[in-house]
Amino acid sequence: MSKINIELKWVSELLLLEKEEDLKQYQHKMASTSIVQRRKEGVCWYPVNIERTSYNAGERLLIRITRPIEHKDSHIFQSGKLVSLFSNNGTNSEAKNAVSGVINRVKKNEMIITINGDNEPDWIRDGNIGVQLLFDENAYFEMIRALNIVINTEDERLTTLKKILLSDSEAYFSDDFTIEQTENKLNSSQTAAINLVHKAKDIAIIHGPPGTGKTTTLVESIKQTLNYEKQVLVCAPSNAAVDLLVEKLHNKELKVVRIGHPARVTEEILDLTIDAKIANHNSYKTLRAIKKQSNECYNIAHKYKRNFGSEEREQRRLLLKESSKLKDEAKQLEYYITNDVLDKAQVIACTLVGASNFQIRDRKYNTVFIDEAGQGLEPATWIPITKVNKVIFAGDHFQLPPTVKCFEAAKKGLSETLFEKAFKRNKADVMLQEQYRMHKNIMQFSNQYFYNNKLEANEAVKNWKLFPEDSEIEFIDTAGCGFQEQSQKENKSSFNPEEANLLLKHFTNYIENLEAINYNEEEISIGILSPYKAQVNYLQSIFEGINTIHPQLKLSINTIDSFQGQEKDIVYISLVRSNDKCEIGFLSDYRRMNVALTRAKKKMVVLGDSATIGNDKFYGAFLDYINDINAYRSAFEYLSL
Repeated sequence: MSKINIELKWVSELLLLEKEEDLKQYQHKMASTSIVQRRKEGVCWYPVNIERTSYNAGERLLIRITRPIEHKDSHIFQSGKLVSLFSNNGTNSEAKNAVSGVINRVKKNEMIITINGDNEPDWIRDGNIGVQLLFDENAYFEMIRALNIVINTEDERLTTLKKILLSDSEAYFSDDFTIEQTENKLNSSQTAAINLVHKAKDIAIIHGPPGTGKTTTLVESIKQTLNYEKQVLVCAPSNAAVDLLVEKLHNKELKVVRIGHPARVTEEILDLTIDAKIANHNSYKTLRAIKKQSNECYNIAHKYKRNFGSEEREQRRLLLKESSKLKDEAKQLEYYITNDVLDKAQVIACTLVGASNFQIRDRKYNTVFIDEAGQGLEPATWIPITKVNKVIFAGDHFQLPPTVKCFEAAKKGLSETLFEKAFKRNKADVMLQEQYRMHKNIMQFSNQYFYNNKLEANEAVKNWKLFPEDSEIEFIDTAGCGFQEQSQKENKSSFNPEEANLLLKHFTNYIENLEAINYNEEEISIGILSPYKAQVNYLQSIFEGINTIHPQLKLSINTIDSFQGQEKDIVYISLVRSNDKCEIGFLSDYRRMNVALTRAKKKMVVLGDSATIGNDKFYGAFLDYINDINAYRSAFEYLSL
C-alpha cells in the first residue's frame, strides 16, 4: 500500500474513533434517562406547545413550538440539528408516535422545526408533545464513503490531486491568465490571489487572515471563473458559511442553487434553495396534479371492502395500475425539473457533506471552491474533491479548527485539516495582507504571533475609535480579586459570575459615558464572547433587558465559535479561568482565541486573571503586548464604580 493510502487509512480509523465517541456522548445524554433528566442535559424539551404549522417556499412543513416559561434549563439545540418530534403518555415510556425533522431556528423558549414529511402528523394536536435530539449517522457514512473512493480510485485525475495534496508532487500553474477589470477595487494581494487561482491547474490556496477580505476575493474569483466555465461547485464546512457565500454570489447576479435541507438555510436565501426553485418551476403544477391523481386512484382502490366480486376486483387492479403508472410519470417529471434547475445554475452551493446529496451525487465539475477550509474535517473535504478537476481552498489555519469530540482522535491527527496539509506541502498559496476591519493595535498582537507581521491595517481603519479619547484596547486584570471560577455539574463547563458581573459594570459605565458625550451613531454593534457556554448562559441572564434600556445597541452574547466571520464595533471577552493551579483548559486553543481577539473594529475589552493565564506562552506574550501599548487595567479600578 502506498504511503498516501496508509495516511488515508489512518484518517479513516480516526474518523471511526470520532464516530464512536460522538455516539457514546449522545447515548450518555439520551439512553436510560428520564425525560426530566434529558431536559436537564439540554437534549429534550417536554412538554411543548404547538403554536403554529405552515409551509415554506419549498412546500416543506414547518412547526413552531414553545416550551413552558418555567423550564429554564440551558439546552444544546442548534439550527440544522436533527431532532425527533414525539408524543407519549406523559410517563417515561418510549414514544408512541414520532417524526424526524431539522431545527430551522431556536431561541430560549421557542423552536421552529422543518418536518421530514409532507403532511402534519395526525397525533400532533393530542398533547404530550416533546422534542429531542437525534444522532445523525449520515455525515459519517458519507465521509467514510469518500475516503474509500479516494483510497481505491483508478481515476487518473483524482489520483493526481491525491498526490499533490498529500505528497511531494508539485501543483502546476500556467502563465496565460491576467485578471480582468473588476467592479471591486482590489488591493495587490487580493489581485495576486485571484491571478494564482486562475493560473492553477490543480490547486490554489487563498490564505485569508481576519478582516483581509477573503470572502470578497473568493466571490470575485468565482465570478471570474464563470467567464470561461459554465458551472462551479462552491462548498464550506458549515451552513452559515455556505449561506454567506450564496447571498454574496446572488448579489453579483449569478445564478445560484443552494443544495440542502431548507431548515439549515437562512430565510434570506430560502428562494435560492433547490426545493424552492423546483416549486417555482413552470412544470411544477403539472407534477402536483399528477401526484394528486395518483394518490386519488390509490385511495379509491383501497376503499373497496374485502368481500367483493370479480368486477370490483378488476376495477381495483386497474386503479392500482393507474396509480403506479402516474407515480412513475411523476418521478420522471420530477427528475426532469430537478436537472433543468441544476443545469441552468452557474453555481451549485452546499456544505462539504452536502456535496454527496442525492440530487447532485453523480454530477461532475471542473472547479470546486472550498471556503473556511481550515474548519473542515479532512474526510468531509474529500467529498467534493472526488467530483472535480481543480480545487481552490480559502481559509486560515490560525483561526477555528474543526470540531473533534474525541480527544484521542484529535491528538492523533484528525484535527489537522486537508487545508493545512496542502498548505504545508505545496507552494500554492497567496496570503491576503491588507486588513479592513480593525484598529491597528487590535490587529497587532495576532499579527505578531500568527502572521509574521505581514498584515497592514488599511488607512480607513488603522486609527478608528468610537471617540478620540477612547482606549481601543483594555485588559482588565482580576488577579487578587478572589474571582474564583466555578464548574457546572451537568456539563463541567466553567463560569465565573464575579468576572461576568464586573464585565456588566464596565459595559454599563462605558455605554453611559458614550451617551454622556452624545455619541451620535444610530446603532452600535457589540459582541460579548467567552470560550465557555456556562459563562455565556450567565452573561445572557444578567444582560437580559439591556436592549430596552439602550435601544441603540445591537448586542450579541455567545461563544467564540459563533462569532467566526463576524465583526463588531465593540467586543468584550471573558476568559473565565481563575484558579490556584494556573490551569487554563479550553483557553489553550490559541486559534480559538485568535478568532476572539480579531472580532472588534474599534474597541476590545478583555477580562481575565493574569496570575492564572500569565505562565502560558501565548497569554504571557499577550500580557507583554498589553503592557507595551499601555492597555493594562486592574479590576480594582472598576469595583468601586
